[in-house]
Amino acid sequence: MEAARDLFREHGYDHVSVRMIAAAAGANVALVNRYFGSKAALFGEILAGESALEKVVRGDPEELPRRLAEHVVRQARRDPSSPVLRMLDRSIGNPEILPILQQHMEKMLVGPLTEQLTGPDARARATLAAMIIMGGGPVRRLLGLDDLRTADPSDLIDRLTVMFDTALAPGISVPDGISVSDIGVPDGSGRDR
Repeated sequence: MEAARDLFREHGYDHVSVRMIAAAAGANVALVNRYFGSKAALFGEILAGESALEKVVRGDPEELPRRLAEHVVRQARRDPSSPVLRMLDRSIGNPEILPILQQHMEKMLVGPLTEQLTGPDARARATLAAMIIMGGGPVRRLLGLDDLRTADPSDLIDRLTVMFDTALAPGISVPDGISVSDIGVPDGSGRDR
């Protein structure tokens, strides 16, 4: 798996073949296919082995927003040349691995978050928290995270904790004087309200 991770990190999913992985691992193609089934399955195994999400989600539900915030700040402060980040950056957008990424997010984040939540719309709230977490990837790729790396981590954690608290809460109160129509929420007709 190390050889595959290195190749995916360096070249991206599209430009790595099972033959290249086998050669780098000192094995034959049949052996790689026998153990992993496919290049996509091997990619999924690497992703699952590198994920810290399962540990972050487990624990006291009351502390969940803070744990998620701490995770996001840790990820933002990580070395941008991290093997997994580079592997994902160079591979994202490939339709062959989209189901693997979806399965990973469901198994490691949305499913476990949903199980921890009580009240209505638990899955929608878990998905909203996942959106906050996963939104960091495009921002990192487009803008970089230097500003976040130099910011006070405690301040970032406090701000993100409020965001996750709000996203995961079973109900929120809208301040007086504001209605959904004021913020342009689509009503499903194709026109903003």
